[in-house]
Amino acid sequence: MSDIPASGVPEFAPVRLATLRAALALGWRDLRRAKRFALVLAGVYVAAGLALSWITRATGQSFWLVLAAVGFPLVGPFAAVGFYEISRRLARGEAPGWRQVFGVILRQSQRQLPSLCAVMVLVFLFWFFLGHMIFALFLGLAPMTNISSSPEVFLSVNGLMMLGTGTLVGAGFAVLLYTITVLALPLLLDREVDFVTAMIVSVQYVLAHPVLMLAWGALLAGLTFLALLPGFLGLFLVLPWLGHASWHLYALLRGADPA
Repeated sequence: MSDIPASGVPEFAPVRLATLRAALALGWRDLRRAKRFALVLAGVYVAAGLALSWITRATGQSFWLVLAAVGFPLVGPFAAVGFYEISRRLARGEAPGWRQVFGVILRQSQRQLPSLCAVMVLVFLFWFFLGHMIFALFLGLAPMTNISSSPEVFLSVNGLMMLGTGTLVGAGFAVLLYTITVLALPLLLDREVDFVTAMIVSVQYVLAHPVLMLAWGALLAGLTFLALLPGFLGLFLVLPWLGHASWHLYALLRGADPA
């Protein structure tokens, strides 16, 4: 079968609860069928997380975490494309190979994916700017050496207000990023469309089906957070599972998943 993407935006069916359950089940099946890819692709994130955590503790400088947060939207979509391609080939009845999967990942650098990554980076940078403003607004005059040596400042009235405000604003940005990428990422792999069209399609679909699509996003975020707790090791399981499941959700919605 040709790997040349078709042009145009496909028709999407309404999302159902059964669709989400099927996507998770199919994602789990693909994880079990392609364990070696999961170890390699997820291993990059686990290794990077452990390295940055060690560097942050060793240097006492938290700006390394800022670099990690900015770097994620640059690298994350390409890793997601790897899981998408594996699931796409398995659904065709093909055995994915290293050369084919990484070849597809590399080809995305010449298509629309980098432009979508740039948009994600801009959103992240704007969030960091607002985060610093929120911190300065509530705690700018608080007597503290740094965050790690003065944790009691967060238990003050201003500290709790800062945490609450920052959490709400951060959640808003997270929802924004999810909304513009949930269908845009697999769509850019599957079809020859520009990134602006892909984002518009993704936003329109989430707005048309807000309850289930936001529930899907909350599930992804919750499982990813839990995967970070055991020293990032949970990412070996959660990242490939959700990556495969995200492709199957897209494929099921457009009626293209034979499973």
